[in-house]
Amino acid sequence: MGDPLSDVVRLLRPRAVFSKGISGAGRWAVRYSEFGQPSFCAVLEGSCLLAVDGHPALTLDAGDFLLLPATPGFTMSGFEPATPQRIDPKLAPAATTEIRHGTQEGAPDVRLLGGSFLFDSHDPALLVSLLPAVVHVRGVQRLSLLVRLLGEEAGEDKPGREVVLTRLVELLLVEALRSTPGQDAPPGLLRGLTDARLASALRQMHDQPAHAWTVAQLAGVAALSRSAFFERFNRTVGVAPMEYLLSWRMAVAKDLLRHHDLGIAEAAERVGYGSASTFSTAFSRYVGQSPGRYARAVSA
Repeated sequence: MGDPLSDVVRLLRPRAVFSKGISGAGRWAVRYSEFGQPSFCAVLEGSCLLAVDGHPALTLDAGDFLLLPATPGFTMSGFEPATPQRIDPKLAPAATTEIRHGTQEGAPDVRLLGGSFLFDSHDPALLVSLLPAVVHVRGVQRLSLLVRLLGEEAGEDKPGREVVLTRLVELLLVEALRSTPGQDAPPGLLRGLTDARLASALRQMHDQPAHAWTVAQLAGVAALSRSAFFERFNRTVGVAPMEYLLSWRMAVAKDLLRHHDLGIAEAAERVGYGSASTFSTAFSRYVGQSPGRYARAVSA
């Protein structure tokens, strides 16, 4: 049976746009303006403070992993008061060496690896819909190991470095997703997967998007009455079952058109439409352009 979490990450096709070493010592603070794209930070050594706009301040310690799905403005600092240096991540040049904040001499109080994701997908909102605005994961041994590997790989210039970094970033993303308590997540897939009965229905939708599902059939999979299933799904996942199924079918269709060089009729069949014309109508209404126009635009 399909794994919805793996399915979503596979469609997002994450990779690191850049990663950079950051360290700080003594009195220091930096203020990053809103970035709007997913970013991450792994603490390699020491500790520091982080204050994300609209959220309580956090202490980050060695082994912690932080994921900001939409990266609002934030301030990072040491533990001594300091006037923040302002940085616009959209304008800052790519770093070729570790960036040091505060006292330049001596051992740092904290070392971090920061970076941002680029998704080779037109559905980055899939990630935002899965997660809280701030994902702070600690105490996960597997995640700590990946953080260390990422730090080591980023600090060396070995053959295949970019391939390894891309795979490690993908693994970090998956581990962060499944290490986040679903009950603390906003309504969405991640929260739905923590509900055993809804998870069964979600897996079936992901495993068989071409099946002509009805609410009654999905309720049967979840061992719930039709009305109980509809209310529970809507409250937990944030949308009605058929609306979720449509969004998943369209996400799969976009991936098929973009990456698999399929004709419209074959893509339609793969996501449950009996004719290319019916699929084209649904796709145009959902995406805002016809399948043919979409395929031409993403291949240009």
